[in-house]
Amino acid sequence: MLGRVNHIALAVTDLTAAAARYRDTLGATVSSPQALPEHGVTVCFVELENTKVELLEPLGEGSPIKAFLDKNPSGGMHHICYEVSDIRAARDRLKGEGARVLGDGEPKIGAHGRPVLFLHPKDFMGCLIELEEV
Repeated sequence: MLGRVNHIALAVTDLTAAAARYRDTLGATVSSPQALPEHGVTVCFVELENTKVELLEPLGEGSPIKAFLDKNPSGGMHHICYEVSDIRAARDRLKGEGARVLGDGEPKIGAHGRPVLFLHPKDFMGCLIELEEV
């Protein structure tokens, strides 16, 4: 069911500073910031040869990233995103096996313009999982 790792997401308190650190210190290519109000985040991507690192900054007081940063003030790994070919089939299979899909269970459009879903971290050894249809 799972394809390749699409990205690993890091929650950050200052997106501009984090992007500059990756770009200037590590020599990485970093995309422009993109606000995603429906997800409560502003994101940018560190482009790597084999995957991406997504930097997430809270957008608004109700942002799930704000809640994460309240518990982890230095930031840290927020989730890992795996590619799937059919997100609804993956969702149905996972739910049938007892995994919890967050939100209303319907895919939402993510930062890459593709459908995404999140799976409860308690069902996956404490790691929040994002599935992205490709």
